[in-house]
Amino acid sequence: MAARLNRILTCCACVLIGGSAIFATAAPALGPDTIQRAKPSVVAVGTFQRTRSPAFRFHGTGFAVGDGSLVATNAHVLPSVLDAEHQETLAIAIPSGAGSEAKVQEAKVLAVNRAYDMALLRLSGARLQPLVLGDSSRVREGSNYLFTGYPLGSVLGLFPVTHRAMISALAPIAIPSPDARHLDPATLRRLSTGAYSIFQLDGVAYPGNSGSPLYDPDSGEVIGVINMVFVKGTKEAALSQPSGITYAIPIQALKDLLATME
Repeated sequence: MAARLNRILTCCACVLIGGSAIFATAAPALGPDTIQRAKPSVVAVGTFQRTRSPAFRFHGTGFAVGDGSLVATNAHVLPSVLDAEHQETLAIAIPSGAGSEAKVQEAKVLAVNRAYDMALLRLSGARLQPLVLGDSSRVREGSNYLFTGYPLGSVLGLFPVTHRAMISALAPIAIPSPDARHLDPATLRRLSTGAYSIFQLDGVAYPGNSGSPLYDPDSGEVIGVINMVFVKGTKEAALSQPSGITYAIPIQALKDLLATME
């Protein structure tokens, strides 16, 4: 009886084709492994002032690129001014794990592209493991991606959180409004300088996710940068209550900015 049962189980686990056995195996779960590789490269961006509490003040998310001494983020994540009198500095924080204090490194603004809301920072300390930048021109609607960042980091703490997102549409950064009353200066400026395509996502992002890398769950290649303020202020200026749609700037904008550093 036991031998017969074993034969039945064996037949259920394989298919015989031309005398060869092909065993049904589940596809490898690449996403979890990719997340674990990406997390050490994703940092919190903010300011540091030794005499205040907390000393690190969170503004948004960033991620290591290039040779690991550079951090990419959104331009709007950067503080408009620093309190030089009290030695406030731009900084990034790298979580060290549950129960451990985050490691803080000073940073300097290296380059900014306001048209794409992109910024590059130079770290003063040890280099990080950089993420690989992919080809945003090959992104297709319906493709699934991941983004890792610090949603509501100032409230929930500096713990990297990963969300899933599908590319819902390739949409223009700004569209003409049917009503002139809804055309604010920012929208007019975008329209006059030329619209470009952005990624519209069905994933849920929160304040603090700005600057998060949008990456392939298999390869880990970054194809976009999550943006929660710059894009919504343009596309949803006519809405009294902005929608929960998330947007991302294609990574080509960051690659162009990096190219100016060469």
